[in-house]
Amino acid sequence: MARVLLIIVLPIAIMQIAITWMFFDKHWEIVTAKLSEGLAGDVAWAVHAYEEDPTPENLRKISNQAEKSMQLSISLRKDVQIPKSRRASIFLALNRTMDKALGDQLDEPYWFDTTYYPGYVDIRVQVDGGILRFIAPKDRAFATTGYIFIFYMLGATIILTTVAMLFIRNQVRAIERLSQAAERFGRGEDDPAFKPYGATEVRSAARAFIEMKSRIQRQIEQRTTLLASVSHDLRTPLTRLKLELAMATQDTATERMKQDVSEMAYMIDEYLAFARGEMAEETETVSVQGLMDSVADSVARAGHKLETDPLAEDQRVNIREMSVQRALTNLIMNGFHYGKHVRFHAETPDADVLHLIVDDDGPGIAPEKREEAFKPFSRLDESRNQNIKGVGLGLAIARDIVRGHGGDLTLDISPMGGLRAVISLPISEA
Repeated sequence: MARVLLIIVLPIAIMQIAITWMFFDKHWEIVTAKLSEGLAGDVAWAVHAYEEDPTPENLRKISNQAEKSMQLSISLRKDVQIPKSRRASIFLALNRTMDKALGDQLDEPYWFDTTYYPGYVDIRVQVDGGILRFIAPKDRAFATTGYIFIFYMLGATIILTTVAMLFIRNQVRAIERLSQAAERFGRGEDDPAFKPYGATEVRSAARAFIEMKSRIQRQIEQRTTLLASVSHDLRTPLTRLKLELAMATQDTATERMKQDVSEMAYMIDEYLAFARGEMAEETETVSVQGLMDSVADSVARAGHKLETDPLAEDQRVNIREMSVQRALTNLIMNGFHYGKHVRFHAETPDADVLHLIVDDDGPGIAPEKREEAFKPFSRLDESRNQNIKGVGLGLAIARDIVRGHGGDLTLDISPMGGLRAVISLPISEA
């Protein structure tokens, strides 16, 4: 928004400054100089005429003539000296031209003021026996309409800038709305109220986004349907195998086959969970403490004792609760698989970020191997990753779920000596 305003407002400001400078340099100062020279000439005439005959009668005659034909008010102040200082004026050009004009016309000491009387100029000239004081309308000294031109320019600039800001804001709002819709879709949230509006280009981009969104959703639905069919077709023979193995003679070979069938079923579940991506679940605002309690209860039912720290102050997050629970449970169960103790707690380092932290005391993962551990089907050769009952999808599924909420999953060294998994999620507004 600021950049767009700069693009529009800056050229207008430069144009206005250039026009104003040209006006004052080429027109206003020239006109003001001519007017000041004319006023200075009248003052010089009156001074010289008085000095030739410094009598009250002559002064009265000069004053009457000046007031009638020159709009000058003249008075004599006896035994008075001209002021030594002059008040500063914001109209520097007027003072400069007035000073030059009087200096060129007068040999006597002089003083003038353009600020004390709003509509007049006060000029004082030292003569024998006192000073001659001249009061002249200010429009005799400079072009008073010049600043009206500036006010018109400023007014026009403000109006045009306001209109431009309103127009730009309306266009930017459409782009922001498109960005928000894309971000919500990236988090797996639907935005049925989104419709194209704004400029032609923005509407075109919005329609392209809607079409892309429909194609992606259609592809996801087709993939989910296909995987559901594959799941059903594979689970049926697996169920028959389990039944036949249960009825067969129980020996070492039978037990090994049961283990293979169980591992196949587990692999199928892992593949389906990874491909499905939990897209069907709707987002909702949930309590962080409630989420932690649910995860702890699920882990306890699996026969593990999870160390947890309650939140000092509960928070609310907008998530797909079952998906996040699955990611957390996956990380916690991995911790129990490779270590003996697992600790689960939450932190809020910033007002808008929530950290869900899982620590274990297992062997951990080397820093250079951590990013590789997130790759689907990646099974590292280190002791931590000799997962007999896995296909290398646990961390990939967990990170995919978290990133689908606009957050991230990172790995680090745990204070317990093993692996620390940190889930970062944005906190929803109250």
